[in-house]
Amino acid sequence: MDVERQRAAIERVLESIRPYLRKDNGDIELVEVGEDGIADVRFLGECARCSLSIMTLRAGVEKAILSQVEGIRRIEAVP
Repeated sequence: MDVERQRAAIERVLESIRPYLRKDNGDIELVEVGEDGIADVRFLGECARCSLSIMTLRAGVEKAILSQVEGIRRIEAVP
């Protein structure tokens, strides 16, 4: 799968996650999808300051993306 298709697929996954983040006044944005299969995301709002954001990243965001987007091997949070 090429990077543009991966980007579109990741955006679809993030749209399904956003309602849960917005309940806590947070959000997430896709920053970059690398050729190496690593995608960078940025937490916004309250999620950017939450001490549990790493759990949200690994157990929620990354798990959902890895299960639905071919060729992605890791999700990283960037400031």
